[in-house]
Amino acid sequence: MKQIKNAWYIAIKELKIFSSDRAALIFSIGFPFFFVTLFYFLFQGAGAQDTRLTLYVTTQEAAGSLSYNIVSSLQTADVAALQPGQPQVIWIQDYNDARAQIDQKKIKGFISFPADFTQNVYAGEASVLDVVVDPANQDIRAALDGMAAGLSADIAAREVEANAAASILAQSGRAADIPAVLARIYAGSASAAAGLVQASVQQVGDIKASNPANWVIPGYLVMFVFFTAALSAERLVRERQNQTLERLLSSSVSRNSILGGIYVGTVLKGLVQIIIFWGVGIFLYHLELGSEPLVVVLISLLVTLMAAAFSLMLGTLVKTERAASSIGVLSSLILAPLGGCWWPLFITPQWMQNMALFTPHGWATTSFNKLLLYGGTFHDVVPGMLALAGFGLAFAIIAVARFRTSSV
Repeated sequence: MKQIKNAWYIAIKELKIFSSDRAALIFSIGFPFFFVTLFYFLFQGAGAQDTRLTLYVTTQEAAGSLSYNIVSSLQTADVAALQPGQPQVIWIQDYNDARAQIDQKKIKGFISFPADFTQNVYAGEASVLDVVVDPANQDIRAALDGMAAGLSADIAAREVEANAAASILAQSGRAADIPAVLARIYAGSASAAAGLVQASVQQVGDIKASNPANWVIPGYLVMFVFFTAALSAERLVRERQNQTLERLLSSSVSRNSILGGIYVGTVLKGLVQIIIFWGVGIFLYHLELGSEPLVVVLISLLVTLMAAAFSLMLGTLVKTERAASSIGVLSSLILAPLGGCWWPLFITPQWMQNMALFTPHGWATTSFNKLLLYGGTFHDVVPGMLALAGFGLAFAIIAVARFRTSSV
């Protein structure tokens, strides 16, 4: 019991030093909210726009061909007449121009009718529509694939009608009329195919913009809780160099009490931060904690425990205050952007999302995003919580193994 009391006294001492240090409070709490406020107003109203999907089509056949008539009918004549959710179809008349626009990053992709499309259709042979997509913009591929599949299915259905009409005309001695009749049948599929990419949408009220605070505040919470804890390693090194830790040992304070007290004190500082972050976020920035706010609190606590363990590990690994300060700042500034603290990971390239898996920040911000942005539940963030616990345990094991009270 005495050792627990000693550890608690050391923890309270750490918290008092933190609360009385005006510069530390400004850096740990005031400074991050400068960025929170900045990005909150910069991204205010984002997502309220009714962005319309634009699809591009072209053909490698000349005027008068079946595909030329289909593409001509597919293109949107009046954008204002489109219903909500209905995409705009733009006809790029030259295939080479369409390819050039993809290379120049002006468009993401397009559907192309091949040069032998008309010949194959009239001959009853298969003709494949080409879906050309920029590899860096695979998000548009699903829409283009769906449109191509719809066109192909409709043309296949028209083929049955065309074969029947050709047979009747041939039997009635009107074989010369077959090409014109087939052209009208297949061209008619264009107007029908246009409906294949339409959507029936009922809009109830205005589109609600997403609250930037829902991703800005969690990101900066993770960054600055970790940052503040990492800088606390400098105090551990200083107290070891000043023989403060050795004097504690000589006064019957055990090694475990010292280690536990410093750890708990760092955790308490982190708890102060998360209480202020979430409190200000809810009452000032109207942040929503999702359907399971207790899970949000639990993840916040795991972030604090992990950061405190990292601080303790760093303080036991380095020998000088300068090294502790430099490594603390460097590690915080590297892990924050890699882990999605400066921007949501879901807008970053895949390689960056993969790298985030090796950082505690990445697991923390991803878990917060699932809860606050996507309506996730406890089961959705279990992997993230386990990862944070694993990082914290690994840091703590190293800290305990390396902890020493003497700088010699």
